[in-house]
Amino acid sequence: MGIERLSRALGIAGATLAGGYLLALRPWHRRWGTTDDEATETLPGDDFVDDADWQSTRAITIAAPARAVWPWLVQMGQGRSGFYSYERLENLFGLQIDDAGGNRPNQQQLDIGDEVRLGPRGSGLPSFHVAVVNPGQSLVLSAPGWETGESDATWAFALHEVAPGATRLVIRFRGRSETLSGRMMNRLVTEPIQFLMERKMLKGIRTRVERGRSAAMNGRYR
Repeated sequence: MGIERLSRALGIAGATLAGGYLLALRPWHRRWGTTDDEATETLPGDDFVDDADWQSTRAITIAAPARAVWPWLVQMGQGRSGFYSYERLENLFGLQIDDAGGNRPNQQQLDIGDEVRLGPRGSGLPSFHVAVVNPGQSLVLSAPGWETGESDATWAFALHEVAPGATRLVIRFRGRSETLSGRMMNRLVTEPIQFLMERKMLKGIRTRVERGRSAAMNGRYR
């Protein structure tokens, strides 16, 4: 097979894989774990990003009331309690993440405008700022500009108690790409990576909350 034919074949194969991903896998992972209502509901912070071309909504059920889940959301961030995801992988890239195994009382306060970093200062990674904080209900982190509806990205966390001792944690990311090449990079590279990390985060929060609840209940009835 000549170089030209090989290049053509590889191009067709790449286009086929990309098309299959965009048509099948992407719609699935963009709403992983959600119900139809959760995937389409309006969440706090949705209006902060005008003309968003990148949105994902993911969810998980946690066997605990919302008040038990909330402390884990408030203490998130680099230099705080981490993101409950792939800590070793994050640190392999120099993010200096220290995922908490328990609630940290000194990290339970967040105010509007507070910074929540994705990586250490000087790493080049963006930082979010607290745009909405409703204890036990919702937390919205945003890139600059949210005050005027000109943010490039928001990361929203909503808690819905669906039954006594059962809470749905819904996470939504909304973003806006500046260029066509940036949009394609987001769809083909950034989004899949974000999905893997965010799914692990959801499971990590569930594990920590339910483990803490179980330990508390066992201690109560000894």
